Amino acid sequence: MRLSHLRATAAAVTAFIAAATLTPVWAAPATGYQLPPAPIAQILDAPPTPGVMVSPERRTMAQIGRENLPSIAAVSEPILRLGGYRINPRNNGPIEARAAWMNSLAFEDVATGAVRPVALPAGTRFLSPRWSPDGTRLGFLVDASGGLELWVADVKTATAKKLTAGIVNSAFSPDFDWLSDGSGLIFPAVPAERGAAPVKDTTPSGPIIQESKGSTAAIRTYQDLLGNAYDEALFDYYFTSQITRVSLSDGAITPIGTPGLYTSMSVSPDGKYLLTSRLKRPYSYLVPAGRFPTEIAVSTLDGKPVKLLADRPLTDNLPAAFDAVPTGPRSVSWRADAPATLVWAEAQDGGDPKAKAAIRDTLFTLNAPFDSTPQKLIDLDQRYAGLDWGRADFALVTSRWFDTRKEKRIALDPSRPGSGRVLLERNYQDRYNDPGSAVSRLTAEGEEVLHFTPDGKSVFVMGAGASAKGEFPFVGKMSLSDGKVTRLWQAEAPYYEAPVALADLAGKSVITRRESKDDAPNYFIRPVATGSKSRALTQFPDRAPQFAGVTKQTLTYTRADGVKLSGTLYLPAGYDKAKDGPLPLFMWAYPEEFTDASVASQTVDSGNRFVRPGGASHLFLLTQGYAVLDGPSMPIIGKDGAEPNDTYVEQLTASAKAAVDAVVALGVADRNRIAVGGHSYGAFMTANLLAHTDLFRAGIARSGAYNRTLTPFGFQSEQRTYWEATDTYTKMSPFTYVRNIKDPILLIHGEADDNSGTFPIQSERFYAALKGAGANVRYVVLPNEAHGYRARESNLHTLWEMTRWLDTYVKNAPPRADKPAAK
Repeated sequence: MRLSHLRATAAAVTAFIAAATLTPVWAAPATGYQLPPAPIAQILDAPPTPGVMVSPERRTMAQIGRENLPSIAAVSEPILRLGGYRINPRNNGPIEARAAWMNSLAFEDVATGAVRPVALPAGTRFLSPRWSPDGTRLGFLVDASGGLELWVADVKTATAKKLTAGIVNSAFSPDFDWLSDGSGLIFPAVPAERGAAPVKDTTPSGPIIQESKGSTAAIRTYQDLLGNAYDEALFDYYFTSQITRVSLSDGAITPIGTPGLYTSMSVSPDGKYLLTSRLKRPYSYLVPAGRFPTEIAVSTLDGKPVKLLADRPLTDNLPAAFDAVPTGPRSVSWRADAPATLVWAEAQDGGDPKAKAAIRDTLFTLNAPFDSTPQKLIDLDQRYAGLDWGRADFALVTSRWFDTRKEKRIALDPSRPGSGRVLLERNYQDRYNDPGSAVSRLTAEGEEVLHFTPDGKSVFVMGAGASAKGEFPFVGKMSLSDGKVTRLWQAEAPYYEAPVALADLAGKSVITRRESKDDAPNYFIRPVATGSKSRALTQFPDRAPQFAGVTKQTLTYTRADGVKLSGTLYLPAGYDKAKDGPLPLFMWAYPEEFTDASVASQTVDSGNRFVRPGGASHLFLLTQGYAVLDGPSMPIIGKDGAEPNDTYVEQLTASAKAAVDAVVALGVADRNRIAVGGHSYGAFMTANLLAHTDLFRAGIARSGAYNRTLTPFGFQSEQRTYWEATDTYTKMSPFTYVRNIKDPILLIHGEADDNSGTFPIQSERFYAALKGAGANVRYVVLPNEAHGYRARESNLHTLWEMTRWLDTYVKNAPPRADKPAAK
């Protein structure tokens, strides 16, 4: 899942020409964090564009300011890594690397455009804003010195007040829930009598022992697992919470039930019951907490037990396949259009996708008071993937199957169990034929239900509107009878205009987020009728005007085997091909697996998007005189039932060659000054391309994995284990071919990488292997950074490393010598 933003200066080409006259010099190693050349730091430090949240009744739009990158000091606050989670013990909440902190709030009246700022105390930072069911208030969590506080802002008065002290326990997630009548909220609180945190005994009481007893557990590589009794004690201490209710009228705080390891909680639509999921012992040192023994139960809102729906044991023996699921009730939730009805899925194939079975999942429901036999709602021949409730006679069920990349959307009459009708079946990777997603609205109780058209015969949908000419998002309606989608409004060139919310129940107007290649994103309200005029709701400025003038185009080309490919070509501001000639070019990519070549070949022009870079984006290189080919297609296709990865290297190298040939043929890139890079699976790609081709002068690989024997139970979209596909694992591992890598490679990795499969040891051992083979390699470890880099200092230093590496080995590189033959 990948996003990018960008910008450049009109002086970029001048800088490039000046730099080209310099002799390539790799200066003495610098110490400490370094700053990249101007104007990168100025762009990175620009305040982020605010976000918005439309209220349930669509009368108010909250404008929410966002914090910029945190400092390395903030990222380096103490972190506890327990059961697959990372928390900050200071506030019992999310760490800086994962928290999307916000710092300002204003309410805009959609009808008049009047904006009223909410006066928050200086320095306030908050997260998890959530509207009350009636849209009159906005709740959020404030980071205070004593912990996370629950606050509420009032739309009418544009004021905010604190409801609780810093007692919110957000170890599992920074969450809370409004009561259905809006009279209060429930939240997980730190138990009142928790006491001091456990202290580690430095003298061990004995060895740490794990034993399989012959059971099979094909477990993928996970980070941050429990490792000893002390970890277990810390997990109990920090993750145990007391579900608590707070009243808006008098501020009364009332405990609900007893403390426990509650991973989720939700109030029934009628406000009478509470659904919870609670973890219990025994814990595991092999899997994250989500697989610990779990009780799913219903209680009254005052904590009286009503129904134990599931008592699931430790789940450490699932097959490695992606569609593997635990047995028993899962994905338990409330039926949104009923007072108090539970719905859940249960696997009918033992949870094993390799088992032969006509029915994979069955959905069940159970009505309050939950003392009758569960009722079967529908059988599914794929895995359950979601349910949109609508009304007594209509709900929309989605099922998916990973092996085929197929999905079904099924019309269901809840009053007639087993009445499902398949409205559509499609390849969910097919962007051109995506019908869009059903639009929801909030009920008076704050529950999401389908938004039907006024005649009740269709449901509103919103989609991306992808095509070869670009993405033109749309609002449409899907017929309940046959699933046919009719588009009511669609964005038009030169804009990318995405619907955010319908502005009225009848769907006559829509709130959109509009941008173009030259216009910064802003929000508008417009009638749905074609040709009608819109009205601006916001006037957010371009946060990085230095990047204006950068040009881009969608480049299409064909792989040797006939597969059509594409990428977005960016050129520096002021660049003139006739005058300036071919540029040094940086290619940044990320491979993706497909089962259908026609879907893999889909091209979507991005010329109507407003792009500005942030973080450690490779697009900053445009300010330094580089051309950038962003996201060139690297499809790995499994045809006729074959596994995509069995020809990974062949398809990867063919795609890269086609991309290089395309930019060279266009005359914008110098074949002898092209580099390649990527993050995570893109880093894995980079190392493979340097090992198996001589297309590139250098590579930059960030936070990757390079030795697939260290991920033996699957990786990315590979479901087979190392022992089932040994040859494929070996051939795909660039670690196997370090002696072939003769071009310079820069390795960057976060010291605290939290991503499954990309342990820092991957880069550490790859560096050692490359060094041992005599390769030109530099290995940079970013202290306290996770898989994505968050600290301002880390991002600036990463951009300094990237610019310096490419300036030395690509932009100012001498003519290429003959490449030695691989050993």
